[in-house]
Amino acid sequence: MPGVLIVEDDQPLRELLREALEKRKYTVITASDGREAINKFRPSVVDLVITDLLMPEEDGLKVIMSIRESSPETKIIAISGGGKAGPGSYLSIAKALGAKYTFSKPFSPSELIQKVREILG
Repeated sequence: MPGVLIVEDDQPLRELLREALEKRKYTVITASDGREAINKFRPSVVDLVITDLLMPEEDGLKVIMSIRESSPETKIIAISGGGKAGPGSYLSIAKALGAKYTFSKPFSPSELIQKVREILG
């Protein structure tokens, strides 16, 4: 089963995504911030990372850079509400750093699941 690491500081959203992916038979690991995600990331287990961009401790851009450095083949989806600046600038930076897809909050979980299926089969 493909492995997905969900990095999201909003617990209800993190749990919603976890349940939706587990229901579709993906192995899911969760992290509540970037630092925890970097510590939990294992390329042998994780095929896809779904990361929020604005979080405490380490932000999602740092997560993307760290994963790209250690495992360039791992696929990444970035999500962001963007805070006061709006999500656009953060998501475009995430795309430039290697995120395959980006989603602006609020987004449709079914659209995200569709992109996960595209990436992982």
